[in-house]
Amino acid sequence: MRARGDADHEHWMHRCLDLARRGAGTVSPNPLVGAVLVSADGECLAEGWHEQFGGPHAEAHAIALALKRHGEEALRSATLYVNLEPCSHHGKTPPCTDRVLEAGIPRLVVGTIDPFPAVKGRGIRRLREHGVDVQLGVLEDECARLNEPFFHHVRTGRPLVTLKVAQTVDGRVATTSGDSRWISGTAARTLVHRWRSEMDAVLVGSGTARSDDPRLTVRHVDGPQPRRLVLDRQGTLSPDLRLFSDDHVARTTVVTAEDTMLPYENRLTGGGGRVLRVPQTSEQHLDLHAVLRRLGQNGPSPETGDSRAPRPVQSLLVEAGPGLSTALFQQDLVDRYFCFIAPKVSGEGTPVTGDLGTREMRDALTFAESRWEPVGEDMLLRAYCRPVGAARRVDD
Repeated sequence: MRARGDADHEHWMHRCLDLARRGAGTVSPNPLVGAVLVSADGECLAEGWHEQFGGPHAEAHAIALALKRHGEEALRSATLYVNLEPCSHHGKTPPCTDRVLEAGIPRLVVGTIDPFPAVKGRGIRRLREHGVDVQLGVLEDECARLNEPFFHHVRTGRPLVTLKVAQTVDGRVATTSGDSRWISGTAARTLVHRWRSEMDAVLVGSGTARSDDPRLTVRHVDGPQPRRLVLDRQGTLSPDLRLFSDDHVARTTVVTAEDTMLPYENRLTGGGGRVLRVPQTSEQHLDLHAVLRRLGQNGPSPETGDSRAPRPVQSLLVEAGPGLSTALFQQDLVDRYFCFIAPKVSGEGTPVTGDLGTREMRDALTFAESRWEPVGEDMLLRAYCRPVGAARRVDD
């Protein structure tokens, strides 16, 4: 048997991450998981990933395929790579640790611990107690970042908020006339549609809904449609907006104040849409903390015991104007900031945010991690407001 070094482990863990990403948009609220079975000679026996919520997990897919292709004996000297700790509890599927033990797999290489309370190290401990050699922490930060929405939701009960902005080089999101179509190029807009397909929900404020009449649908790529959320505290949006009248109205939820009457409510709910009522702050704004808590609990469904209530929102893409962007930054509710910068200069116009209370540069928001990448003719800043939330290791 050929000994494997760190480079081999990282190679196969990168493959696990690539496989795991294929489940984006279809497995939530479960995490993204990929698995690879590698022979004693370093050859790939089989691969698998978690394909949809309620379906078999990645490890089960890989093991079943390896058994079919190579038989039981090949697994008794194989190494299983997986980016997240195998589950050890009965949920919608049997525990993955049982499948590993039944198959007689002697070695496991795991990216990071699963922070879910029913797992959280129990899978690793159970495997080790049965003699499985488990190595933990390969590409740990990358594995944790991949499942950041899942980790964040487990820790806080709220969805991970990704604020998306497109601006000119001089920091404008619209001209003096309010025109903003289009700041970014085709490639950037296509990428945003990919993000929509991968996230649980997309949110806009009333200003953006009123001025842009957005559809918030996935059109330029293949993928599932997200839930569509719009803030309308005063109930002043037009019932003719596409969010309330197109073929996807059943995926629309209006977030409004507890005592607001919506003139379009019957039309919205009659088409399968929903209304989410939340408290207001003392300044008569929607309580954004309450909005996120409610979304993280049971999705944008009213608390009526409705059996159709959607699953919790773990990932939320906010396509906001400056008012909502400012409020989210002020209240420390932005977790990721994805900003397209187009090679254009607008001059006077609408700035990205309003006043954040920064008087000295040392007090400016500094991201925990960031990177730049070209997207067509634009540049994309992927900025993370918090350090990677890698789970604690299991004691050896």
